[in-house]
Amino acid sequence: MRLMNKIGSVDNTLKIIEENDFNIKKKFGQNFIIDQNVLNNIVNASKITENTCVIEIGPGLGSLTELMLKKAKKVLAFEIDKDLIPILNNNLGSYDNFTLINEDILNVDIDKYIDEYFPDEVDIALVANLPYYITTPIILKLLSETKRIKTYTMMMQDEVADRICALKNIKDYNALSICIQYRASAKKVLNISRSIFVPKPNVDSAVIRLELYDTPPFKAQNEEFFFKFIRDAFCQRRKTLVNNLKQTGYNKDNVVLVLNELNIPLEIRSEALSVSDFVRISDMLSAKSIK
Repeated sequence: MRLMNKIGSVDNTLKIIEENDFNIKKKFGQNFIIDQNVLNNIVNASKITENTCVIEIGPGLGSLTELMLKKAKKVLAFEIDKDLIPILNNNLGSYDNFTLINEDILNVDIDKYIDEYFPDEVDIALVANLPYYITTPIILKLLSETKRIKTYTMMMQDEVADRICALKNIKDYNALSICIQYRASAKKVLNISRSIFVPKPNVDSAVIRLELYDTPPFKAQNEEFFFKFIRDAFCQRRKTLVNNLKQTGYNKDNVVLVLNELNIPLEIRSEALSVSDFVRISDMLSAKSIK
């Protein structure tokens, strides 16, 4: 296997862009990492080994991909920008453990690709520098559609990382926190300065790590109801849970009855409730069919 010069540096990044006459596209959220230490830290945080099959979203020029190909068993990368396909194939085509798919990850059947490329693998991880503008839809899609991906190590906008990892009674805690922590443990593992990108974004970034629960500690009886319920519960942050649910169409008397049965104060706000609290309330509301 041919060892390459490191893609993830200022000189090599600018050289690749210039030689390929590539125009960076804001609509795809393209910000390329130019710090080799940061790239190594992301790979280390992912804990991938020679037995790991990696799914990468938005490989860009291939700087993070390059490091993972030298460490992982296989890398399956999804890139939406057709103009990057020949660049990636030129940069990384010599690696026999690399597969590149020119698709929008939001439109793919992820388990279909996993079954095709990683049919008998159990150590499957997602590692990616996610486009800021679709970070949340990507994460929620994958968590809801597959259980084959066991860990997620992802760079994203810092404030989104804070929301995902927040615990109750913290200001960033919201419906997104609960949606994700219902399925996986969440932890911020790296803080990333905006200065290590070309072009430089307007915000700092962070890397979080999600570990899918083998045995989920929470299980809602009606998950469709549950996910709708937690969005309703955070309808207006300054209002109490009771008032938010009343505003979104729940019968207030029945909501009060459920909270009393669970010994939850009627004046409580949603940010003071844990994931397990939301599951318990949701189960009772769903069973009573009060919406």
